[in-house]
Amino acid sequence: MNEKSLQELLNELQDVLEKTDQIDPETRKLVKDLDEEVNRLLDPDSAENDFERAVDHARSVEARFAVNHPVAERFLREIIEALSKVGI
Repeated sequence: MNEKSLQELLNELQDVLEKTDQIDPETRKLVKDLDEEVNRLLDPDSAENDFERAVDHARSVEARFAVNHPVAERFLREIIEALSKVGI
């Protein structure tokens, strides 16, 4: 998976969350922080390269969605997989 696909997954996750009223503010912030973290990782001018931290962050967000938000959880699993591949 390339960086563009990873960004598309993040955009799709944001779209799903915008249509969901049942997401608490803390979880929304975690997703926003994850999005910003991934964007820093993908920025060629950034010195940020801690893909493992981003994967851990995505896993913690995924755990919040496991029961109540299966669509969002699916996007997070794909994001985790993509981050793992990009960070190799």
